[in-house]
Amino acid sequence: MYRKPVKPRWYLKIVEFIAAPFYLLFNKGHVKVDKAVKKIKGPYLILATHASFMDFPQIVCGLMPRTTGWVMSVEEFRRGNFLMGGIGGMPKRKFTHDIVTAKHIMYYVKKLKHTCTIFPEARFEFAGVNERLDGALGKLCKVLGVPLVMCMSNGNFLNSPQWSKHPYRKIRQEAHIYQLCSAEEIKNLPAEEIQQRIEKAFEKDEYKWQVEKGYHIKCKERAKGLHKLLYKCPVCGKEFKTDSAGIHIWCNECGSKWEMDTLSRLKGVNTDKGFSHVPDWYKWEREQVKREVESGTYHFEDDVRIEDYYNNKTSCIEVGFGHVVHDKNGFTITGEVDGKPFELNKPASSMYSVHVEYDFLGRGDAFDIATDKTTYFMYLKNAYNYLTKMHLAQEAIYDFYGKEKAK
Repeated sequence: MYRKPVKPRWYLKIVEFIAAPFYLLFNKGHVKVDKAVKKIKGPYLILATHASFMDFPQIVCGLMPRTTGWVMSVEEFRRGNFLMGGIGGMPKRKFTHDIVTAKHIMYYVKKLKHTCTIFPEARFEFAGVNERLDGALGKLCKVLGVPLVMCMSNGNFLNSPQWSKHPYRKIRQEAHIYQLCSAEEIKNLPAEEIQQRIEKAFEKDEYKWQVEKGYHIKCKERAKGLHKLLYKCPVCGKEFKTDSAGIHIWCNECGSKWEMDTLSRLKGVNTDKGFSHVPDWYKWEREQVKREVESGTYHFEDDVRIEDYYNNKTSCIEVGFGHVVHDKNGFTITGEVDGKPFELNKPASSMYSVHVEYDFLGRGDAFDIATDKTTYFMYLKNAYNYLTKMHLAQEAIYDFYGKEKAK
């Protein structure tokens, strides 16, 4: 975490410049770069939406022959410091308030005079719509004092959604790289206005974009895994009873069934209730969880298997077991780690969201909790398909119980 970042190594630049165009070519990837970006002479900060691996080669191709450093989750370094550090990677523990990574970014941009890329949503999109951003991005831009560039991608999520990365859905994937603020605007605008401009730039709806563009997805498994996102039935109201396969999603409790067409719209097979637009279903779930939190009825607990991201050589290793409680107080985990009693509390004010992974590394559904020294991955043992609700609940808990304290 404390190692100084370096500019991309020349030999890895060559690998990137050769591999990235081929990756775009064989995966229907495209990138458009505005002239204003190409005219920037010094380093700049890139903020990018985050939907799939395609985000990286699009940015690489858009910047060639220039390169960029990357702020990335610390567990990505399991691929080795030689590779991840060699391409200019800077590790970050998700949803922590450490200043180490911020110092690395400032060093990279101001001292090394090199462009840096951040994916500020700090997770892949869940429903093809923008996720919550850290509220201090505007302040970071003011400190850096360099031009701010935006990379908006569309289609990347639809090709490989977080809830079912495979098989690929085969749809055109487009990225647009443009200047969001000039260096002069960064200097003169207040941090709050820069923050507002950033949040406005991140607004998106992949499903609406797909319909407007008329891009059809003919994959016969386009709805596979959709129940991981849409866990609550809008007909009977039951949670964690939905399932999906092929082009259908259905509720095992009441039998309601929907079909996803080639434009990713949902249509009832045996019901006229529900949602035709996936983000609308997701937003409805968010509102339902918010009501639980604000009424004081939200409570979750389960046993967990605990893995520790130890280092880049061993990656994640099983270190113990525990019991997690998630409520208005945040996360409380008690158990045994490394043969010793273990207790970890992350108060509501310390995390504006929580990072979750569906079947992380093929080991099961997990959420991760980071401390200043390590990152623990907690694998749920009994709860079925709970991750999306946990993600929504933590944001609601932060808003209702923790935001003022965090300020």
